[in-house]
Amino acid sequence: MTAAPQTTEYRVTGMSCGHCENAIRQEVAEVPGVTGIEVSAGTGLLRVAHAEPLDDAAILAAVDEAGYTAARA
Repeated sequence: MTAAPQTTEYRVTGMSCGHCENAIRQEVAEVPGVTGIEVSAGTGLLRVAHAEPLDDAAILAAVDEAGYTAARA
């Protein structure tokens, strides 16, 4: 049985353009369990879709690896 899809939001600081969005998208996509990513430099929001419980530390580390800072919204 598969868990229902869920979405978790994070507030990202320091994004200013599409390059920023792509860098975050690429790093977060490598986190196990992530099934979808929406990120906007305009709003500063990162929405991560997942079917199983998500490891917040892994998402925050991925955003950090991309060169930005995030916190759960």
